[in-house]
Amino acid sequence: MEIVSIERKTFEAMVAKFDRFVRHMDAICRRHGEKTMGEWMDNQDVCRMLNISPRTLQTLRDNGTLAYSQINHKTYYRPDDVQRIVAVVEDRRKEAKFKGRTI
Repeated sequence: MEIVSIERKTFEAMVAKFDRFVRHMDAICRRHGEKTMGEWMDNQDVCRMLNISPRTLQTLRDNGTLAYSQINHKTYYRPDDVQRIVAVVEDRRKEAKFKGRTI
């Protein structure tokens, strides 16, 4: 094991900067603490709720109808955004049925 020695003043400066960093991170966590992933829905939840296929869900994302967030290649939706498009999906379902198609 290699031993590295530094001056006391340098060590104290490092500790002070680290303490400021910790306080800053704590403040950020408190400010954004109410945003938990438990409130978000994934693709399967949305497809089940709206009774649509994954491809239709992709189209809703692509054309900007449904807002989403992506974390580590997984897509999440806020429940209030999904509720807002229920009427849109129902209208599209009626149009498709009129044309003899399904969505």
